[in-house]
Amino acid sequence: MTLNYTGGYEKAAAQVAELEKVGLDVVWVAEAYSFDAPSVMGYLAAKTQRVEIGSAILPIYSRTPTLIAMTAAGIDALSGGRAVLGLGASGPQVIEGFHGVPYDRPLARTREIIDICRKVWAREAPLTHDGAAYHIPLPEGQGTGLGKALKIINHPVRPRIPIWVASLGEKNVAMTAEVADGWLPIFFVPEKVKEVFGPSLDEGKARRDPSLGALQIAAGGLFAIGDEAEVAPVRELSRPMLALYIGGMGAKGKNFYNALARRYGYEREAEEIQDLYLDGKKDEAAALVPAELLEATTLCGPEPYLKERVAALADAGVTHLSVNPVGPDPVAMIERLRSWV
Repeated sequence: MTLNYTGGYEKAAAQVAELEKVGLDVVWVAEAYSFDAPSVMGYLAAKTQRVEIGSAILPIYSRTPTLIAMTAAGIDALSGGRAVLGLGASGPQVIEGFHGVPYDRPLARTREIIDICRKVWAREAPLTHDGAAYHIPLPEGQGTGLGKALKIINHPVRPRIPIWVASLGEKNVAMTAEVADGWLPIFFVPEKVKEVFGPSLDEGKARRDPSLGALQIAAGGLFAIGDEAEVAPVRELSRPMLALYIGGMGAKGKNFYNALARRYGYEREAEEIQDLYLDGKKDEAAALVPAELLEATTLCGPEPYLKERVAALADAGVTHLSVNPVGPDPVAMIERLRSWV
């Protein structure tokens, strides 16, 4: 599940500690442009015993590749080998608007960061890297000329921390399937995964190093158990978020989520939602989010229906069922879900 910190980090961490007792495997910590994720991940490491603690996501532009590796190694040490490094490119609005750095070469940067992180953790030799985006140490003629290849001082708990990548575009998904341990798609519709993502996944897997093992995939959505009258309001909680992503995350022609909605077959709706959202008509935009898309990207319904949806996700290649329970007793909900999977 993704950490819900709207009620405060202390309360959220206490809930995670209770949820891991009934079978929660991984908790993901978002960052976006809120408090930094690693601080919260370290706090969770101190408050939990078993659950894996992942970043979802650390933007690749806001830290040097080496600092990303150091941070993941530090959390892995604090947690006793429970860290998961979730990476993603974020988008130009956040990267250029909040961090003040150019949003360029996201695929090359992601690939090189993954390579650099694995070199740092393996600690087999002083770190060197000569790529299109990063040069470590800085080459002659740049900086003071005093740069020296170094190894991380500490010995990482694990020489290979799992790296998951949040990706949507065809080339980015192919790169993820080739070099990452796991994939973090958003708004995952299992019935359309072969049509929309299949060629990219196949392309990447064909180049995948067998030593990486099978690509892991996390997907799911808001989770509620009950009859339609009970769960409909929970499902509707996703409507404003879908409208925000499809309509407001980016500009015309530069919105990855809008492009995804179009690839799912909602070309007209995607265009209208974006036009309304960019005009400031957020409620009207949200009203146009297709009910079918809401249902496909959430897990809300009676137990037999939910079991069918879980099976559909598994058939589509999902290895980690990602849920955000909404109800009076989230612990009981996760315990019940755990009995199915």
